Amino acid sequence: MTDHDLPYLPATEALRLFRSRELSPVELMQAVIARAEAVEPEINAFAEQTFEDALTQAKQAEIAYGAGGSPRALEGLPVAAKEEQPIAGRISSEGSLALAGQVADVTHPAIERILGAGGIIHARTTTPEFSCAIFTQSRRWGVTRNPWNPDYSPGGSSGGSAAALASGTAMLATGSDIAGSIRLPAAATGTVGFKPPYGRVPALPPFNLDHYCHDGPMARTVADCALLENVMAGPHPVDVASVRPKVLIPEQLGEVSGLRIGFAANPGDWVVEPEIAANTRAAAEALRAAGAIVEEVEVGLRVAEVRRAMFLHFGAIFGTYVAGVAAAHRDLLTPYALAFARDTAIEPGDYYAGLELEGKIYAVLGALLERYDALLFPTSGITALPAGEDFVETRLSIDGIELDHYLDSALTPAFNIASRCPVLNVPSGIGRHGVPTGLQIVGRTYDDATVFHIGAALERVRPWPARPAGRT
Repeated sequence: MTDHDLPYLPATEALRLFRSRELSPVELMQAVIARAEAVEPEINAFAEQTFEDALTQAKQAEIAYGAGGSPRALEGLPVAAKEEQPIAGRISSEGSLALAGQVADVTHPAIERILGAGGIIHARTTTPEFSCAIFTQSRRWGVTRNPWNPDYSPGGSSGGSAAALASGTAMLATGSDIAGSIRLPAAATGTVGFKPPYGRVPALPPFNLDHYCHDGPMARTVADCALLENVMAGPHPVDVASVRPKVLIPEQLGEVSGLRIGFAANPGDWVVEPEIAANTRAAAEALRAAGAIVEEVEVGLRVAEVRRAMFLHFGAIFGTYVAGVAAAHRDLLTPYALAFARDTAIEPGDYYAGLELEGKIYAVLGALLERYDALLFPTSGITALPAGEDFVETRLSIDGIELDHYLDSALTPAFNIASRCPVLNVPSGIGRHGVPTGLQIVGRTYDDATVFHIGAALERVRPWPARPAGRT
């Protein structure tokens, strides 16, 4: 194995090689750092890098794998952490010039667990300002680009984490998801991302009390994603919403024989590019060949209703936070953050109306999940968003159809509304511009294992490349 191959090694395989003493954590970290130094000037996935400290930690991990050592679950693995998840004593700017000097006084519970499991956070990753967009660019960090085609965005808001995985500059990464911010960038970069059910992975107040909000793992393989999820998950004393007991994803994955799976290339009236629909159907057919009972279903969700429910919810919590910063630092914020604060402003009584609409939306999905063990939908209706565009002054179009709002390209927010459903994004194929497409696997409430079984089965029968096609 060459230094060129090492950065794309699966994390589970790296751990095996560490244990057998065939690979040193120092060798792996050096290869990942060399890779970052080669590609970061173009991709720009890192908000912060701590390579010297990471090498010191890698040397300590090497000792843990020696005779008599006690390596932990992630011992020696390079992990990229989304900057939005704070680390005590480090800058916590949320991608905003307005908060560029803000230093965290607490560490996010998920990050705390990664560090406690021996993971080495060698870099923190870029986001859009306040993680309020489905692309990744900001006045603070500039434009993050997709390793598959740098003319396009890696998605957002966990776009830096996804771009790091796809470019080989991290083995594992963290993300957060309030409207698709894990799943959308995973789809755009050919990686795997998991939106856990609400409360599965602990978070910090007050956003731990927002049922749209989820922190979760991102990786290049389903097994790697499960590895990180098992470290991050479980009840935590800082988070009253974190659920008991701790649930572990099994190590042996991929059994789908007899599972009933419903799929729709379009769950309602979204605009979906033809190749995305075709890739969704191909994935469904592959699962049928693997032994699952797969049926096409009519869903009947309406994009305008999903968007309205989402904006009414955001107006009560997330949008209020962004609007508060905007009131004090308007000249420092990006146009898209200001537009987000404007679009999510609500009137008294709107939050209740939003909850009624959320109940109506879940009723549709809940009825289907009584009949099926899981559901399959595209992650996005569009393969790729141009890097650097914020869609404030211009409307987004898909196949010549102009959308009412650029967020209408995302098929993810319905499953933040259905927040107790686990959702795993896996690659479904390649779309136009050479950029990957993604598939959402939606499980019954709190049934995490089933979506991982389905994802692993797809990975086995339709393997996807570890690295972007044509990229070195």
